Amino acid sequence: MEPILISTGVVALAEIGDKTQLLAIVLAARFRKPWPIILGMLAATMLNHSAAATLGYFISEWLTGRLFRTIIAVGFVLMAVWALIPDHAAERGAVDGKHRYGVFLTTAVTFFFVEIGDKTQIATSLLAARFQSIALVALGTTLGMMLVDVPAVLLGEAVTRAVPLGYIRVGATVMLALIGVWVLLTAAG
Repeated sequence: MEPILISTGVVALAEIGDKTQLLAIVLAARFRKPWPIILGMLAATMLNHSAAATLGYFISEWLTGRLFRTIIAVGFVLMAVWALIPDHAAERGAVDGKHRYGVFLTTAVTFFFVEIGDKTQIATSLLAARFQSIALVALGTTLGMMLVDVPAVLLGEAVTRAVPLGYIRVGATVMLALIGVWVLLTAAG
């Protein structure tokens, strides 16, 4: 249960203000069809995070011991710093142009590609390496993404006006840094 809960929390925090959350808001405003958008996000996130968790799991098979735990800890600390940097990709027209493939497919494809190399995908790899579980981590990180992005779709831009993203980014940074320090301390002990 721990891998699911921690994965959910870490990715939910990292996703707030992320480009994929902004993309969710843009898609909601553009198409005004929340359920195909939500299902497209779910499909893309499940596929993307399953691949990321698998990669993290197998990389951890080659790396073991104190060095590996230190690399994981440094990864979380770097993600904490990254969480402070606003994402504006979706605001610059990530969904411009005509979409002849429908809302679901447009959302799924766009989300899948925008998520590649994103901090939530990297977090998924790190978490899978840490917990040695592909399924539980992918489930948790997908749940974390959906917990943050579904309200963004349903409530649109009102979500970003309710709580300033700067405060949320600082909270995410503190959480990720604390996890990194915790992993580093367990690596040293």
